[in-house]
Amino acid sequence: MLVIGEVHTGLLQNSGEISESTCRQVLGLMAGESVRVSRRPIVHALSPERLTGVDCALPAASRSRIRGVGTVVSRCAVTGGRVAQGSSYVRVVRSETDRRLPWSHYLSRPGVVEVLGKAKAADLAEGFTGDPAPGCLDLGAVSGRFLDLVQASPLLDRRAPFKIPRTSLRWVAETGEPSIRFTLHTEQERTLRLTHPGPFTPAVVDLCEDLATHDWLLTSLLVIVERARIGATPGAQAVARLAPAIDHLMHLWMPAARVEEWLTPFWESLERRPGFTRQWRSLVDRVRDQVAMNTLALLSATAEAGRR
Repeated sequence: MLVIGEVHTGLLQNSGEISESTCRQVLGLMAGESVRVSRRPIVHALSPERLTGVDCALPAASRSRIRGVGTVVSRCAVTGGRVAQGSSYVRVVRSETDRRLPWSHYLSRPGVVEVLGKAKAADLAEGFTGDPAPGCLDLGAVSGRFLDLVQASPLLDRRAPFKIPRTSLRWVAETGEPSIRFTLHTEQERTLRLTHPGPFTPAVVDLCEDLATHDWLLTSLLVIVERARIGATPGAQAVARLAPAIDHLMHLWMPAARVEEWLTPFWESLERRPGFTRQWRSLVDRVRDQVAMNTLALLSATAEAGRR
């Protein structure tokens, strides 16, 4: 089994949190298809899936010319009325023939890309999570285009309370002994290698999207804290710069809340190293300490003014 995917995550382009009904409208991109919404423990809306036909080279670490034909599954989600995601993935399988078949064949197998000719799963996995050659299958472009479509909804006022870059997570899932490896490449790019016993299920996609959400939240909070320049600017000014984190981000942290139980050990492994929640709590404590110190300073100044 080899499944590859890419998730783009960013701030929903709206001045405030959108309601559940607005989420349904924003994500209702296909007539006749319903948006799935869960309310516990946090509102999460998921669009209907879209298919994109592809006939192109597949990324390979060996730079071999490997042709793949099939369909990419894409979907978009909004979490907490604040965080938007575009996600795409394909299951890569060996074609039973070395020639291209009619599109009706590929449309009957949604989310499957068939390899024409010989290819090794390890070569494709390394190629996708490494530095894909130009002209190869670009799941990031598909995910980004889908997310752009949602962000362009006329129901959004496009007055985001702060600017923060999107992040991208390229992931590969394979069959084997359970393991997970998360790698930061740049400030916006990450990769994930996951192996687990048994066949592929959509629950693996849920895990990757959940990880991408929380990685973006952590990255965004870190950026906001850095921008506040705590200790280098007056307390009131630093707290004002931290306000977006308090108003829009800090209540969204719920790792593995939508991950199936059999996959939670993978999240637990990431909690040990690199320790997502440990770093999140440290940053949240720092934000709250700054608010508390500024409040005490204001109360002290008010009391001093009253004695004069």
